[in-house]
Amino acid sequence: MFNTLDWIIVGIYCFGIIGLATYVSRTNSGKERSAEDYFLAGRSLPWWAIGASLIAANISAEQIIGMSGQGFVVGMAIAVWELTAAIALIVMAKFFLPLFLEKKIYTMPQFLEQRFDKRVSLVLSFFWLTVYIFINLTTVLWLGSLAINTLTGLSLMNGLIVLALLSLAYSLSGGLKAVAMTDIVQVVLLIFGGLAVSYIALNKISEGQGIFEGLSIVYTAMPEKFDMILSPDNPSYNNLPGIWILIGGGVWIGHFAYWGFNQYITQRALGAKSLKEAQKGVMFAAYLKLLMPLVIVLPGICAAILFPVLEKSDQAYPTMMSLLPNGLLGLTFAALIAAIVSSLASMTNSISTIFTMDIYRSFSKNDVSDAKLISIGRNTVVMSLLVAVLIAKPLLGNFDSIFQYIQNFTGLFTPGILVIFLVALFWKKATTLSVMVAAISSLVLSIFISAMLPDLSYIHRMGIVFFMSGFGCYITALIQGYTDQEKAIDLNGIDFSTSRSFNINSLIVISILVLIYGVFW
Repeated sequence: MFNTLDWIIVGIYCFGIIGLATYVSRTNSGKERSAEDYFLAGRSLPWWAIGASLIAANISAEQIIGMSGQGFVVGMAIAVWELTAAIALIVMAKFFLPLFLEKKIYTMPQFLEQRFDKRVSLVLSFFWLTVYIFINLTTVLWLGSLAINTLTGLSLMNGLIVLALLSLAYSLSGGLKAVAMTDIVQVVLLIFGGLAVSYIALNKISEGQGIFEGLSIVYTAMPEKFDMILSPDNPSYNNLPGIWILIGGGVWIGHFAYWGFNQYITQRALGAKSLKEAQKGVMFAAYLKLLMPLVIVLPGICAAILFPVLEKSDQAYPTMMSLLPNGLLGLTFAALIAAIVSSLASMTNSISTIFTMDIYRSFSKNDVSDAKLISIGRNTVVMSLLVAVLIAKPLLGNFDSIFQYIQNFTGLFTPGILVIFLVALFWKKATTLSVMVAAISSLVLSIFISAMLPDLSYIHRMGIVFFMSGFGCYITALIQGYTDQEKAIDLNGIDFSTSRSFNINSLIVISILVLIYGVFW
């Protein structure tokens, strides 16, 4: 358990990350910070900051703790959400980013306003604020607090408060630039911490004979944990339905909606120096994604050997951390806190951006100064964290596996979100009414199918709802006259070409994925 050395290391990390954030977000004397500086880092982010920040924003408590817990229950098959995300990132960089950067937007709702009208923008703005606060923030805070409680004995409420305050301390004043630049440190710590847990666990399993011997023992004892494709008799087949997890629509719908149109993900790329710089950053993130099964899922599988009986599967990763020697435990704990805090900062920065730029400005009768916008954004950050802290335990305290809860819940509306953005980008005949029909029908159909066919995998449900809401969008546009819309995007004016190195690296990433699934079928 924790000793003085561990607490010293965690303290050094906390003060160091706050100091770094303060340093990188400083402004020149006499220069007033603009809204673009605060919300998009002045559109100056280099590729390495973009790639690291994408991973830091994505990999947080729900991934580290939730997915490791699923590794404990299911095994390596849950890594499909990490591995296949690399392909979604490549698609996003080639086909979506050129359009968004050409429009020089701040937020995803702003893009929808440019393509359709303010009604669509406001509906999606309120929707995303609800999801980010009541699902994303609460989940990250609760699982992070659970990990702190397991390792240090600190009460769950105090853990929630500590995480919220630490997030505020380094992100509130600096905006996206502070978040993105400090994410470099966060990702290094995250990867090092996860690999350290896996190394110590495998070495313990092999009784000091090395990690490869440990891996051989784990594979011999539990070969089913290394199946990338589950068989129908597997208890977790409903959540990860065999080959359909790869060739069905559900996973890809989730990926493209998340990596292509999720504000707190795309905001990093929107802050890039240029399109080419953004694409290099996204490719860097794709490579990092291929490492994540070793960092996140493998510790959960090892826990099934070392600690086969746990009260909740989500306790697997924090319990595994207790194996680490003092000093390394403090450093790895700092890595976990790094991942949690960076995601909290990313989410709150996006919440403040959407509320300030899409909602507050829409209802403001007068022009608002940049200083006022930044002030509103900071207040929004504080309020969103306060709400999330207060509702986290009542909302999530009774769930065993929160990762699957998140996947199931977001699957209710993700198909409609993807339809809206795809037709907004690539279909000139899409109308305001047609995308509103897609949004509403997606939610209604998802709830209806869930009620009527409760045993149907949510992966299959997402695919069905995607095509049905897309068809509803098409029929609506057809009834309205089926004509090209005035605000439609002229794709002929967009350069979708990518560099030779981007294309080569895309081929390498895809080849690695084919090899992984070919070997561990």
